[in-house]
Amino acid sequence: MTGEDQQTRGDIRGTVRGSAPAPLSILDLATVGAGHTAAQALAATTDLARSAEQWGYHRFWVAEHHGMPGVASSTPAVLIAHLGAHTSTLRLGSGGVMLPNHAPLAIAEQFGLLEALHPGRIDLGLGRAPGTDQATARALRRGHAEGADDFPEQLAELTHFLDGDFPDGHPYSRLSAVPSGPERPPIWLLGSSGFSAQLAGRLGLPFAFAHHFSATNTVPALELYRSSFRPSAVLAEPYALIGVSAVAVEEGGRPAARRLARSAALGMLRLRRGMPGPIPTPEEAERHLYTPAEAEFIDGWLANVVHGAPGEVADGLEDLRKRTGADELMVTSHIHGHRARLRSYGLIAQAYGLTDRAEPLT
Repeated sequence: MTGEDQQTRGDIRGTVRGSAPAPLSILDLATVGAGHTAAQALAATTDLARSAEQWGYHRFWVAEHHGMPGVASSTPAVLIAHLGAHTSTLRLGSGGVMLPNHAPLAIAEQFGLLEALHPGRIDLGLGRAPGTDQATARALRRGHAEGADDFPEQLAELTHFLDGDFPDGHPYSRLSAVPSGPERPPIWLLGSSGFSAQLAGRLGLPFAFAHHFSATNTVPALELYRSSFRPSAVLAEPYALIGVSAVAVEEGGRPAARRLARSAALGMLRLRRGMPGPIPTPEEAERHLYTPAEAEFIDGWLANVVHGAPGEVADGLEDLRKRTGADELMVTSHIHGHRARLRSYGLIAQAYGLTDRAEPLT
């Protein structure tokens, strides 16, 4: 497949809908809020995916995390297969699979199977971080010496398995990733620093940057990606999306939205201190007695969350898009309560004219 063919199909370049100046997508972590179970969180993610398709979001990614009680998406391939059975047009993908945790052949088989199940709808986003603490990473990689330092080699091996084009004489030249077909999912590189940005540019791959937890690095990383970019059979020119934390509310404006976002900030504070748990309720976040250092962390975290009334969020996202030059925005609302999350995404879609109603259509 040529780069022109892939761009025409929209495998990489998103679809602009409504009045949005760029494609809008969703990153979901199957958020487990305090008082809820993982099963309830996964049911909520399924409901959100169906609603996202109805509203007109372009793609819906889930991320690999381990050992985090507040995140139920430990195995993206399994969850993507489930979501594919409950949607029909929405692009689904990993944001991402942490490649050093897995054998490249296993990922090639998993995503080859997903492509066979849901042809033309699958994205394979790859990260080089473990997505967990070091002890859990060692348990996941038991028997494998590779790690983040070997990411380029692992990526090359995975690509050969997907394309079935190991050179003659390679130890794996007679191996095949099954199932495989005439098309395979496009590979995206994910990152929160310059390493993956530069690698994605050098290989001519699309790049996704985690602005939602590494905002100070966003512009430098995207500039590095573009300056490093070399046209490839995948892309003729750079294509970058950024993940953005966003919370929209119908009433109460920025104070009400900040109240919801603060619960996610407290959850992140606890994670950074080695005390991961479900996402606390807004009431718990309000009751928490913050030390000066904790208050500074919370304020810094919330400064990178686009929040407020729907129009304010749309304006904030557009300001960010212009400042970074991102080709696509992938919003994430990692907050407590399915109804609040669902409402936030619906209001954002409505603000951009993707839909005329913020409630799910079913």
